[in-house]
Amino acid sequence: MQLNYLTAVIDSRGIARITQKTWDYVTSEELWDFILVASIKIIAIMTASYLAVRIGKKIIEKIFLVRLRSPINHSERRQKTILKLLQSVLSYLVYFSAIMGVLSALDIQIAGLLAGAGIAGLAIGFGAQSLVKDVITGFFIIFEDQFGVGDYIQVSGAEGTVMEIGLRTTKIKGNAGEQFIIPNGSITNVKNYSINHSKFMIDMQLNIDADIEKAEKMITAYLDELPQKHPTLTNTPVFLGVQNMADSEVTVRIIAETLPLKQWEIARTIRQEVKELLEQNGIVTEYPKMMLYDRVMGREIEGRE
Repeated sequence: MQLNYLTAVIDSRGIARITQKTWDYVTSEELWDFILVASIKIIAIMTASYLAVRIGKKIIEKIFLVRLRSPINHSERRQKTILKLLQSVLSYLVYFSAIMGVLSALDIQIAGLLAGAGIAGLAIGFGAQSLVKDVITGFFIIFEDQFGVGDYIQVSGAEGTVMEIGLRTTKIKGNAGEQFIIPNGSITNVKNYSINHSKFMIDMQLNIDADIEKAEKMITAYLDELPQKHPTLTNTPVFLGVQNMADSEVTVRIIAETLPLKQWEIARTIRQEVKELLEQNGIVTEYPKMMLYDRVMGREIEGRE
């Protein structure tokens, strides 16, 4: 009984001492001086880092803008790609330095952390083969200029416009607004639609009894005027003539070449205007049909598909 009483007294005195020491530390002038100085340092570090990133990105952007305006031929795609990459690298370096500065302001030993991080990094590196592969592949994508920011590509099941190329991942914006983030190491086959001029073919079906020679003259005259109306055409579209004949229709073909990714717009315009031109001159264009048989009336009914 007496032993339990003594233990309780000792415990209560120990708790009281710990509480008193904690209170003395919390209310000490030394602690609040440290907090004040550390807060000022952290705010200064974060502000300086933010300004350094903003100003650095603007300087990099200005430098590349001057290069793009230079009379020397620079690849705009390559310049935009390297611009994004340098801005990302700048952000990583500045913010990493800021974290180190914050830890130093809090009197945390950075040297020990860096030594531990180096050992941990060595251990992780043996299991991070995919990360190394991503970085190496990203470097060669940029170095070889396989594709750049703004290019329309198809790769690894994704199709869309390249928004950003990093050393580890590539970001692609899809046609519906979705974003694909693809590890560079998984990129094997790339289909780039933005490097060369785009070619397209237009097939139109005319009635089997249509005057093909008359249609050819009208379409050729129309095509000769197109380059003046549409600067995205790289040359005059060509009327190739009859490509196929079926029971009730004749297929004629037009080919053209445009600047990259402008083929769909021009193709829609040509289809619509050629159809209107032919119909205004009495040449009937055909369309897919299906035949329905009315068993009650015993007759065939023609309709559009």
